[in-house]
Amino acid sequence: MISPKIVSAVTFLYLLCTVLYFNYLAFRSERLGKIAGGASWITLLIHTAAISLRWVESYQMGIGHAPLSNMYESLVFFSWCIVGLNLLWEWKLKSRFLGAFTMPFGFLFIAYASLAPGISDRIDPLIPALQSNWLHAHVITCFISYASFALSCAISIIYLMKLRKEEKGQKETRWTALFPSSESLDGLVYKTIVVGFPLLTLGIVTGAAWANYAWGSYWSWDPKETWSLITWFVYAREWRGKRTALLSIIGFAAVIFTYFGVNYVLSGLHSYA
Repeated sequence: MISPKIVSAVTFLYLLCTVLYFNYLAFRSERLGKIAGGASWITLLIHTAAISLRWVESYQMGIGHAPLSNMYESLVFFSWCIVGLNLLWEWKLKSRFLGAFTMPFGFLFIAYASLAPGISDRIDPLIPALQSNWLHAHVITCFISYASFALSCAISIIYLMKLRKEEKGQKETRWTALFPSSESLDGLVYKTIVVGFPLLTLGIVTGAAWANYAWGSYWSWDPKETWSLITWFVYAREWRGKRTALLSIIGFAAVIFTYFGVNYVLSGLHSYA
């Protein structure tokens, strides 16, 4: 298969993009910012090609399913969602300050898929529980929501750094001067949660419908179902300011536990991933 080799190349390209974004902040160079953004767009296109090629390869093997069915494929897709949303927000905001905080997420998840022992890049036939169109609706909505929460977490970190300096009356450093005001960052935290929360809700609903199709029950208090509900309640708050930023970070930690905990810590119906 060629697609895992392309994914490996994308991993190192995202590392390069992350370094470029850090240098953009360090040197406040608009030229470096444009290079970082351009490199990220090019790498995202290569990433998209890798996902598409893996889909084609599955059909060539006579298996034929979307590359969303196991830990390797979901990590690759999760990384794609994070980088894609980051670039869309950069385009909307006409600013590249966010990349230095979100690109590391995209890099780390695809690096884990490519380099972690025990994660196979094989294309296997779908188990019966996954042989449903609900797979696409559930996984896509969940991972786009997770990616939006990753951005919210990154912005929350920036917001808390900015707020701390403002509360102490400290002068801006060379690189924090590139960030918007704390009020604008607070608004961005809220907006990214507003994007992610309905998608998480839809992901839980489609997951329940899929569970009924696969196991004959809409809800069985499986560990992943339970932690998805806990995550939903964390993001259901309508606070603003410092508390929302802290909850955003806690919420993304809950997302990560929902994603990894079922497979590595807890056992349940979703442990096949």
